[in-house]
Amino acid sequence: MRKFIIVLRYELKEYFTNKVFMILTAMLAVLGVILLFLPRFMDMSDFTGVQIAGDNSGQEETEEGEKDTFIYLDKAGVVHKEILEGMFSDVIWQEAGDETEVAAAVEAREAAAGFVVTGASEYEYYVFNKSMTDRNTAVFDQAMKLFYRMDYCSRTGWDLEEITAMYDVPVTVTETVLNKDSESNYWYCYFLVIVVFMLIVYYGQMIAVSVTNEKSNRAIEVLVTSTSSDSLLFGKVIAGAIGGVFQMGVVLGAILLAYQANREQWGGMLDMFLHIPAEVILAFTFFGLGGYLFYAFLYGAMGALVSKTEDVSKSVSGLMVVIMAVYFFSLINLMDVDGKIIRILSFLPVSSYSTMFARIAMGTVAPWEILASFLILAASIAGTGLLGAKIYRMGTLRYGNPIKIGAALKDLKKSE
Repeated sequence: MRKFIIVLRYELKEYFTNKVFMILTAMLAVLGVILLFLPRFMDMSDFTGVQIAGDNSGQEETEEGEKDTFIYLDKAGVVHKEILEGMFSDVIWQEAGDETEVAAAVEAREAAAGFVVTGASEYEYYVFNKSMTDRNTAVFDQAMKLFYRMDYCSRTGWDLEEITAMYDVPVTVTETVLNKDSESNYWYCYFLVIVVFMLIVYYGQMIAVSVTNEKSNRAIEVLVTSTSSDSLLFGKVIAGAIGGVFQMGVVLGAILLAYQANREQWGGMLDMFLHIPAEVILAFTFFGLGGYLFYAFLYGAMGALVSKTEDVSKSVSGLMVVIMAVYFFSLINLMDVDGKIIRILSFLPVSSYSTMFARIAMGTVAPWEILASFLILAASIAGTGLLGAKIYRMGTLRYGNPIKIGAALKDLKKSE
């Protein structure tokens, strides 16, 4: 235990005295806080839908100056300009004399868009560069339908308001969710799955590279004579876990606290990502950390199988395939957290780190299932740690070509 503590303290010192590590942690936390405090100091009402308190004088003139200009030609005699102005509230409408004028205005950028109505239910749309968020035709379609109804009712003597009231009768619904609202909880689960995936991949790679560095510079030959290989591996992995949780905890904690302080200014629009219930955070902490430790021991063992840092990616490639497969299966099955696939994944140690807290947040999970899943994960961590330590011990003083994991396991079986 004493040797383990010495290794742990040394590895932790490497993390917390590393200027890049500490500065990056602080920068990410401060950047997240600054971004979430922006609505307090600048008008983001167009994005958040919340108007900040302050002097609104001159606002109408500013908005008027920022309006786009649209041009239209009514060849069918059905357009009602006042309807267009109501449906496109942020647009100034101009009427053209012919199609050439419409095309010329759009091409010269004098008008952001142009419409040529050629029939009661037909029109042509002109735009210089069409963006991916262009909804002009969708809104104009609704306007054309309204023009058609107005014209039809005018010709037949029907009352348009009466017909509209009949078809658009308001429906009042009272929704009572007795357990979990999967729709509202989906996005923060999606976000947390990505977070724990990045934690495993980034810090696992760091552990593997750290182990390989000691082999490449022959420092491992001195270390194994003064301490045990078990203490070295467990010290590195636990230190990496503490460092990773510290960095992720500081950044994520700062972001969550900053959002809670500015939730009203954001109009609650980021709730789906950052308004996370306490029980989900708790489950994420235990299962996420458990999953990290499970893979971290494997990353340490993989690092011991190679002698050069450039061979690390080759050594951990098989492990990365498993991690990526679990990652994609978890995300794909978030839409069906009570399905058989994700229920099975929530008990497997390779995947429970992401799927169990998703089930807790979005589905129905019995207490015994949570306990059983965590016990399986804890037992797997212990087993993986012992196996990783054996592979680490066997591979530390073996140099040359990378050792394949299959050959390493065979050697371990022979030695027993």
